[in-house]
Amino acid sequence: MKELRFLNQFFIKYKWRLLFGLIITAIATIFRIVVPAKIGDSVDAVKQNFAGEITREALQAELLKNILLILGAALLSAFFTFLMRQTIIVVSRYIEFDLKNVVFQQYERLSLSFYKKNRTGDLMNRISEDVGKVRMYVGPALMYSTTTVTLFVVAISYMVYTAPLLTLYAVAPLPILSVCIYKLSIAIHKKSTIVQQYLSKLTTFTQESFSGISVIKAYGIEGRTNVDFEELANASKEKNIDLTKVQALFFPLMVLLIGISNLLVVYVGGNQYIEGVIEFGTIVEFLIYVNMLTWPVAIVGWVSSMVQQAEASQKRINEFLKETPEIINTATTRTPIEGRIAFQNVTFTYPDTGITALNKVSFTVKPGETIAIIGNTGSGKSTILELITRLYDVEQGAFTVDDTPAKELHLEDLRQSIGYVPQDAFLFSDTIRNNIKFGKKDATDEAVMNAAKNAAVHANIVGFTKDYDTVLGERGITLSGGQKQRVSIARALIKDPQILLLDDCLSAVDTETEEEILQNLAKVSQNKTTFIVSHRVSSAKNADKIIVLEAGKIIQQGTHNELINSDGYYKELYNKQLLEKEM
Repeated sequence: MKELRFLNQFFIKYKWRLLFGLIITAIATIFRIVVPAKIGDSVDAVKQNFAGEITREALQAELLKNILLILGAALLSAFFTFLMRQTIIVVSRYIEFDLKNVVFQQYERLSLSFYKKNRTGDLMNRISEDVGKVRMYVGPALMYSTTTVTLFVVAISYMVYTAPLLTLYAVAPLPILSVCIYKLSIAIHKKSTIVQQYLSKLTTFTQESFSGISVIKAYGIEGRTNVDFEELANASKEKNIDLTKVQALFFPLMVLLIGISNLLVVYVGGNQYIEGVIEFGTIVEFLIYVNMLTWPVAIVGWVSSMVQQAEASQKRINEFLKETPEIINTATTRTPIEGRIAFQNVTFTYPDTGITALNKVSFTVKPGETIAIIGNTGSGKSTILELITRLYDVEQGAFTVDDTPAKELHLEDLRQSIGYVPQDAFLFSDTIRNNIKFGKKDATDEAVMNAAKNAAVHANIVGFTKDYDTVLGERGITLSGGQKQRVSIARALIKDPQILLLDDCLSAVDTETEEEILQNLAKVSQNKTTFIVSHRVSSAKNADKIIVLEAGKIIQQGTHNELINSDGYYKELYNKQLLEKEM
């Protein structure tokens, strides 16, 4: 159970609630023990009446007293059992809540490369299904374990006190049961791990299929996708069946051993009664105790299964909790950002692919300047923006902001100073208003509309039935590609950042809309350090400086007029796009 040690912090956090719950559990169990003893006394009283040892009136008084005691004990046991569940099960929900928050916060801390190596479905499965398995350990498993231990200690102690030899025969099958449970638990642990792995694969497949449903339909591969899903689902089903087959051995084995205990109690107890060693009521008591122990013994198997599954799930959770974020905040004091950006001989290789995206890149951008980056696909344009936002850290060369190495800046201050519009515009399944306010939570409705107007998307939004309150589909599927890009631009503008990063975010808009947006950007970004990544010369021509990248190297830089008057990539691109526009 070493993987489950991580949960000790939560047990300590809720120690008083748990202690109270455990005490209540013991009290509820003790009241249950009263019932068999009083039934045995009642049987003995009836036998004494038949033998003429007590009168009918004395029998009635004894039975009435026992009935009232049994009823009172049952009611008190039920009441404390209710309190027990309200205490321990509620605590398990608190721990589930805390654990999910711990996992989610770790997901937020982990670097971008982590998400390139792990699938979304697997991440979702660990924070949902795996955490749910762990909750069964900290709730039901703990509660039933306490009930079982208390019942065994109290019941067997009383049984030993009443009839030691009969108790020995009654509990003789239990060591055999313990060994069997140990063997089965090992098998359950292994199979539970495999089941959870397949569940992650299944979740990942369905999540990707739903996200890419438009592509699946467009290519007409629903049938093939369904076949792949069935194969994966069948494999998952077989692994679950293998696990269930092992789990299914628990209850038949327990029923068999409890049945043997009953036979031993009847046989050995009957002989002792004939010999006058015990009373007849004692046999009845022991039969009730043995059968009362049936559920706790069965619970031992169930709890063992839950613990093994929780161990397997917590191990999967710990794998991600032990991951160390590559991007960490080393600054202890706040560091306000003005916006001076400098790259000095920066070389960067992506750790997951080994591709060198930048090779000795150097440039400087003053606060308030606009720099455009032009180049073919894969030339390293987006990589520069990812380094500025510290999604990755520079390993060779130097990247400074306001003449301070980026690693020495307060990470929150750096990112709060940046408005980033990614190449692949991502919108959340929320209203358009809230998607824009994602850049500034406390923004007014007027500020939202102004940002939308500057992004040239206001006219589109008011054309919707619910305008800004229109709820978008997953990833903003309700909107066109150009509309998504413009809403993303509005989200960045409303933040009013010191540094504005636009990563080819005008590729899906027409030239007229592009021109309108660029004019608006020129107004609102006068005091902002602005990076415009684009394939179009029209997006770059008004920049204070233009950098041309090829295979991660700067092959040209200068103003628009300087570059079109010298031979090279930029002039060829300008002439080509000018010809296309004329045609």
